[in-house]
Amino acid sequence: MKRFLLGGLLALGLLALAQQGGDLTQRLWRLITGFSGEDYRLTWHYVPGKPMGFYKGTEPHGALLRTFVNDIAYDAIRARAGRYPVGALLVKDNHMPDGQLAAITLMLKMPEGYYPEGGDWFWVKYLPDGTVEAAGKVAACAACHAQAKAQDYVFSTPIR
Repeated sequence: MKRFLLGGLLALGLLALAQQGGDLTQRLWRLITGFSGEDYRLTWHYVPGKPMGFYKGTEPHGALLRTFVNDIAYDAIRARAGRYPVGALLVKDNHMPDGQLAAITLMLKMPEGYYPEGGDWFWVKYLPDGTVEAAGKVAACAACHAQAKAQDYVFSTPIR
């Protein structure tokens, strides 16, 4: 319960920053890459139902993928919650066939009403150096992920 509350507070704070012109994408980058004292690759969970390490990917992501989730998302998946709670973060490492990291894509569950057409997800695509290629209410992400609407717009693992 504590994790869900903290996640909700995190997402509400991030949403407020985004609405006030704060740079949500850079704050998320610092969060996942160690600014908070944790690197998602070392401290987060591999997404349940996928192999630890690389698995075969599809376009528009990479040929090889690794998907990580924060505690909030992990707990929701394990509980078969039906929907991801506010603050759930899913991070996918997108690799080329030779294993080189091509991009990092992130989904952050936002409060209800943020982006109903996209399941209330905030999307970001980073290059390996943290440069943002796309962020926010990304129509292409929402359109593709709408195919997984019954799973709260997430392909990688069942939440029901």
